[in-house]
Amino acid sequence: QVQLVESGGGLVQPGGSLRLSCAASGSIFSIYRMGWYRRAPGKERELVATMTNGGRTIYADSVKGRFTISRDNARNTVSLQMNSLKPEDTAVYYCNAFFANFEEVWGQGTQVTVSS
Repeated sequence: QVQLVESGGGLVQPGGSLRLSCAASGSIFSIYRMGWYRRAPGKERELVATMTNGGRTIYADSVKGRFTISRDNARNTVSLQMNSLKPEDTAVYYCNAFFANFEEVWGQGTQVTVSS
């Protein structure tokens, strides 16, 4: 089994920055893709950014140019650098690991609040 542990959420003012990190442990050899999703109050969970083992990235249109995903395959971590944060970025952010057998694992979530 794979466990995902997130860190780095918190409260930030509009225009500020935060960095989220996610560490994977356990049977990580079959992870194909890691990424971040978020769920805002009253909304469905949505993709924020993902990165495959080969470095291919996908970003939500709403975060392009502001957020950057990165992976350290040697350390089995995935990070999300979030700049120019907006109030509409407020959500619980979840780390995700997607496996070659199409299974996936989720982290427990970390709250990001953008407010003045």
